Amino acid sequence: MKLNESAYEHARALIADRKVVLDGREEWSEHQPSAGDENRFIAEHGIRAYARWHLGIDEEQREENRGRYSFPFGDFEAVHRCGLLAAESRAGEYKHFDIERAASHLLGMLDELMTLERSAGA
Repeated sequence: MKLNESAYEHARALIADRKVVLDGREEWSEHQPSAGDENRFIAEHGIRAYARWHLGIDEEQREENRGRYSFPFGDFEAVHRCGLLAAESRAGEYKHFDIERAASHLLGMLDELMTLERSAGA
């Protein structure tokens, strides 16, 4: 399993554009795309677009195989904080440290965004 650099850059760009959902840790089970959502997204946009929503690549799997891509972080529209928290935790658990660090960095970007939003609202 290795870091999907394209997905990491995609997430960074989405965060910079404020296409984020600043949700809590336990919400990923409700917010993550279902298998049906994933199939529809792939049918409409292709497997390469699908891959850009996953921080991990299993190079032993074929490129056309959905199972090649893991550690999702969003709903095909926005980065979800809960998705990054889940990815960071799971990557650390399985010792995929480059993915864990990437998720941690993205979470840091979200934390900065949350701080800016709180300051602007004060």
